[in-house]
Amino acid sequence: MIALMDKLTPLEGYNLTVLPQVRFLRSNRPLSLTPVFYQPGIVIVCQGSKRGFFGGQVYLYDEQHYLAVSVPVPFTMQTQATEQAPLLAIYLYLDFNVVADLILQIDQQGGVASSKPRGMLSTPMDRPMSESVLRFVEAMGRPLEAEILGPSLVREIYFRALTGEQGGAMRAALTLQGQFGKIAKAIRRIHEAFSLPLSVEQLAREAGMSVPSFHSHFKSVTQTSPLQYLKSIRLHQARLLMLRNDVNAAGAALEVGYESASQFGREFKRLFGGSPVEEIKRIRASFVMPPPRSAGFYPSSP
Repeated sequence: MIALMDKLTPLEGYNLTVLPQVRFLRSNRPLSLTPVFYQPGIVIVCQGSKRGFFGGQVYLYDEQHYLAVSVPVPFTMQTQATEQAPLLAIYLYLDFNVVADLILQIDQQGGVASSKPRGMLSTPMDRPMSESVLRFVEAMGRPLEAEILGPSLVREIYFRALTGEQGGAMRAALTLQGQFGKIAKAIRRIHEAFSLPLSVEQLAREAGMSVPSFHSHFKSVTQTSPLQYLKSIRLHQARLLMLRNDVNAAGAALEVGYESASQFGREFKRLFGGSPVEEIKRIRASFVMPPPRSAGFYPSSP
């Protein structure tokens, strides 16, 4: 698998594929603690390791564990990699139509017991998942198979995650069950309108909760408050605007909903550890930025 992935990642950074929801990553250097914002998806590391720090827990995803994200959450990540043994990883963004169809079929067959929903999971790479990933990587190295078989092999990997050791928790999260589901819908609402004035009172009302209840359930899902979550989205989106569109800091701040450029600068430095100019320079020196994905539920996620 490592040999195949090495061929599929000729460039350091993200390598795009014929499948819009799939990217391959190569990193030849370690990455210190870095704030990130993942879209719902599955991250499979074939070589090297990543650690995510979220809610006082450490989520390991390496050659023996994959990461599944059901709702977009901000967390901190670090990676281990060298030029001799680069980090090689597969990013599969969730296609919600495919996932919904799979969950329906799994439920009809009574295949997986439901459990408490969770927004982020680090799950051991069992034999069925490993074999599915190997078939997928092999096919992606052959253009005709990548085009024709790739989508069905991605579906197979989704199936493995949804029926694996923690599949019940992932399915419960993706089907928006209970209070978790109400918060997931509020998260989608925030992502759709992050540049507009949004109040906790408005979000709680739309979720059908009292403000204290909404605040408590929101924090249990995201490990942060609604307003801090909104701020994190705005800052991550502003960074993407500066990277991809060459927008200056003042323009990015205005576009994501900040009225004060000085407040934006302070909060940006607090999150990323440097000024906007320093951060953009650091990323451009360290990573190859892929083009933006097509619009989805979470436009502010990287």
